[in-house]
Amino acid sequence: MPSLILVMIAAAAAYAFWNSSRAAAERAEVLGRNACRAADVQWLDQSVHATGLRVCRLPSGWLGFERTFRFDYSHDGVDRHSGRLVLRGEDLIAFTGPAMASVTPLRGPSRPIDVDPGE
Repeated sequence: MPSLILVMIAAAAAYAFWNSSRAAAERAEVLGRNACRAADVQWLDQSVHATGLRVCRLPSGWLGFERTFRFDYSHDGVDRHSGRLVLRGEDLIAFTGPAMASVTPLRGPSRPIDVDPGE
């Protein structure tokens, strides 16, 4: 009987770890997709991949996990670049990936263009 209780406790702990891992992966997926949309690049494979896990101290003082995720993106559909997200608990603490899209204004000619109305 005590062994059954231990098995149930172990199963509950494994389920809690799996559930928090999936929640972190879904959060990383949303963050990666939003970053690619904001930078106007194509998010490839429609997923993130867990690449690291370590124990850390959360801002609340409790022990928690710091998870690292990788995702791929492309500027023109031909090239492939890797981005990286680091989540501590539910908080994004590091991001490496596409930069925000920036639009530079077009500059006109430095002198006015002469237009001949006779032509």
